Amino acid sequence: MITLAPSLPSLSLPSLSPLAPSPRCALAFQQPPPLRSLQRVLHSRPLRLLAACAAHILPPPRLELRIDVQQPPQSIEAELEALHGRLHTPGDALYTCTRLPSPFPDLVLHHREADGEHYIYVEDPARARLAGYTVFNRLIEVDRRTDRHVRAPHSKYAPAYQGRGIATAIYELALDGLEGLAGIDTGFCLVSGARQSVGAHALWQALGRRHPLRYVALRHKRMHDLGHAPAPAVREHLDTRMIMLGRGWSLARLRALGLLHMEAEAANGALRRRA
Repeated sequence: MITLAPSLPSLSLPSLSPLAPSPRCALAFQQPPPLRSLQRVLHSRPLRLLAACAAHILPPPRLELRIDVQQPPQSIEAELEALHGRLHTPGDALYTCTRLPSPFPDLVLHHREADGEHYIYVEDPARARLAGYTVFNRLIEVDRRTDRHVRAPHSKYAPAYQGRGIATAIYELALDGLEGLAGIDTGFCLVSGARQSVGAHALWQALGRRHPLRYVALRHKRMHDLGHAPAPAVREHLDTRMIMLGRGWSLARLRALGLLHMEAEAANGALRRRA
C-alpha cells in the first residue's frame, strides 16, 4: 500500500523589488573580509617601491589652485551697465576718474583710487558701454608693512571682450607701477585670491612666463615662502596663494625687508620628501 505524504500549506513569498538583489546573488549574503594574505601583498615592500618609481616617471599634476569661481554673463553685463552710467554721472565718485594711457586704441582706461585700492574701468566709447573692470584690492591677511606693496587683483569683463588680453594688460600696469600704481621705482606684487576662475588661472600662468611667480602661505599676517612647487596637500590649503613680483622686486629684496619668510618653505620641502 502506498502512503501519500500530507500536502504542505502553500507559502506566500514577499514580492522582490526590482532594485533588490536576487536571492542567489552574492550581494544578498554577507561578504567575507579580504584575505589577509592579499592585504599583505598590497602593502608589501616591492609594490610600494614600484609605486614610488611610478610617481617619479609619470608627469606631475598641474599646479592649480582652487578653481571654482564662475559668474553668469547676465549678472556681469548688468553690473557693467550700471557702472558705465555712474562713470558719466556728474557728482558720482566714478565721474572723477583719471585717464590712463591705453594699450588698446579703441578702449579708454579710467583709474580711481579709494582707501588704497585701485579700480581701472575699461570703456568702449564707440559702443557706449563698459568692457569691464579690474580692481586691485588690499589684503586683510597681511600686516601694514606688507600691505604697502601687495594687492589682490580681481577682474570682470563682458563675454564680448574676453580673450583679447585686456586684463593681462591691466595687470601689467600694476606690475610696472605706471601712473600712480604702487611706488615710483617699483610695481605692486600681485597675490591671487583664495579661489580662481578658469580664465583667471590661465591669466596668471601666462603672466608667470614673464614675471617671477611662486607660491606663498598667508599666515599670522605674514607671507611665508612655499617655493615654485608646493606639495599637493599644502597647495589645497585656503591660505596658499600665488604671488607675482612686480618691477623692482626680487626674492632677496622681499626677504631683506622682512616681507617674505622662509620657514614654510622648509616645512613644505619636508612634506615633499615624505610624499
